[in-house]
Amino acid sequence: MDHIAQAVQILRAGGLVGMPTETVYGLAADACSPLAVRRIFAAKGRPADHPVIVHLDSAASAQAWGRWSAAAQALAEAFWPGPLTMVLPRAGHVLDEVTGGLPTVGLRVPAHPVAHQLLAAFGGGLAAPSANPFGTVSPTSAAHVRAAFGADLKVLDGGPCAVGLESSIVDLSGPTPALLRPGGVPRRALEAIVGPLGQAATPAPGTLKAHYAPRTSLLLTDDVVGEVARLEAVGRSVAVLPAGPGHAQRLYAELRRLDELGVDLLVAERSDDLDMREAINDRLRRAATGSGVTE
Repeated sequence: MDHIAQAVQILRAGGLVGMPTETVYGLAADACSPLAVRRIFAAKGRPADHPVIVHLDSAASAQAWGRWSAAAQALAEAFWPGPLTMVLPRAGHVLDEVTGGLPTVGLRVPAHPVAHQLLAAFGGGLAAPSANPFGTVSPTSAAHVRAAFGADLKVLDGGPCAVGLESSIVDLSGPTPALLRPGGVPRRALEAIVGPLGQAATPAPGTLKAHYAPRTSLLLTDDVVGEVARLEAVGRSVAVLPAGPGHAQRLYAELRRLDELGVDLLVAERSDDLDMREAINDRLRRAATGSGVTE
């Protein structure tokens, strides 16, 4: 039996599978099984009222899960398969376990070929939040997932994630489209399709003030040289996460690597990348809060 067939067998039995996507690796379960979805929450230590995204193999499949609109169709045509999640009024069959009891559901069609093969073979929706303990640094390789959950979890190895940051989340459940989480599709690309994006209070994955956190305290700054000098002058050991080419793709892997060095503080440089800086700096701000930095 090949790896996809093995994974489908596990999923149909209510189990969990590590699934690669172009954004980060997900911890996947049958989105139509209350028990399977609860297993995700238990494995991650995720709050029960925090919704998870349903992954599907096509926009046509996604239409059965939420109330479709012209804006949803336009965004799907522009960015699916890809790193975009749309929040829509949920269909009647969508589980409370998936939505956290909300009247909305987040839907995405991932671009990763292994994810597409799995979804097509499974023939349904997969709830798949990031495959890591809740609130910690997201996984961008199969090794990251295995380190978190051990050898008993079936992990489909799709190589390093090409985008490296979670999907953008656009809320289409209200009167005006709103950006709930910046991510793999830049704001300006989204606004070229649906116009200016507003704000909304709709709960969404990855939007808590403290999230994506390393164990080591993290300081976010525009002045890396000055902060390093200041900290070293008072006897603190530091490691630096610089901005620059490939910042988004390497962000989580670098955070994990630096976190293992045993230094007192990580100093991260704010991104000035034209397309990804909003998403990168969003993750770093939440990581700094989650790490409990007091500098």
